[in-house]
Amino acid sequence: MASPGSQSAGQTVEVSGQRIDISNPDKIFFPGLGATKLDVVGYYLAVAGPLLSATGGRPAMLQRFPDGALGKSFFQKRVPPGAPDWLQTVEVSTPNGTTSNALVIADLAHVVWAVNLGCLGFHVWPFRVEDEAHADELRIDLDPQPGVVFDQVREAAGCVRALLDEFGIMAYPKTSGNRGLHVYSRLQPRWDATEVRAAAVALARELERRRPDLVTANWWKEERGQRVFVDFNQNAPHKTVFGAWSARSRTDAQVSAPLAWAEVASVDPDELTIATVPERLQRLGDPWASMPDHPQSLEPLLQLAARDRAAGLRDAPWPPQYPKQPDEPSRVAPSRAKKD
Repeated sequence: MASPGSQSAGQTVEVSGQRIDISNPDKIFFPGLGATKLDVVGYYLAVAGPLLSATGGRPAMLQRFPDGALGKSFFQKRVPPGAPDWLQTVEVSTPNGTTSNALVIADLAHVVWAVNLGCLGFHVWPFRVEDEAHADELRIDLDPQPGVVFDQVREAAGCVRALLDEFGIMAYPKTSGNRGLHVYSRLQPRWDATEVRAAAVALARELERRRPDLVTANWWKEERGQRVFVDFNQNAPHKTVFGAWSARSRTDAQVSAPLAWAEVASVDPDELTIATVPERLQRLGDPWASMPDHPQSLEPLLQLAARDRAAGLRDAPWPPQYPKQPDEPSRVAPSRAKKD
């Protein structure tokens, strides 16, 4: 990482056939590493192939940190005016029906352009722009509740893998860049996001049935206890999730890093940063390299969802910004409902 010397006026990089001016390239973005804006650009160039394999061709929401990881940030759903004419965008919808013109991660030039605006990582939609009707990723977000240690998250990830193996569904883990783990399956482009979410709900409930001491599918925080929450709503339509290989807004620039399953038992997520991940990639290769070649069927999980419905289970609650769904239970927390 560069030393925090005086800031230069600017620097131009050539990437994917485009020349991009990097303003304030020596500005410190990650104080814990002394990493500059230009270091962040260098990181994304170093992981270019795997990054584009995982997120290329997908819309991404811009979260900008003008003063670096520890400064204030803001989400920008729309590509700002004055963007270069080569920039690829696509119209996306939000849960309430409004639309915006989102950046497409079409190549590395688009990534570098966004980093120059202060984007550290990318919140990515679960579809590719050539097929917006179908979500081609199942995203299992293992969210540790207060008091849960990372060893419990590791164990929960193993439970996810075992269940998906049982259903014949290949899955791939990654760190979240923070306290959790994510498990992804690349899907055949046959199902929309509502169907993918239904599959995620069924998976979460089955995990809880098998390991109620470790895993919870309860949407309401007051009911989760000291367990790992399987956040099925990360698969809701129009939901973005922090992308693979993206850098988190933490002082040491931790990365949401793809893993091999053998690494889950011993990995320290805090050690996977923009300073260490490129060397790790060179040494070990891309743990997700085979994912695009093996799109999976969602049918086993949809059959599980159908069995749950037949047994009388209603839909799980949706996030508050979504319209009320046909078979959704009350969105009032149980303690408040009891009080009312």
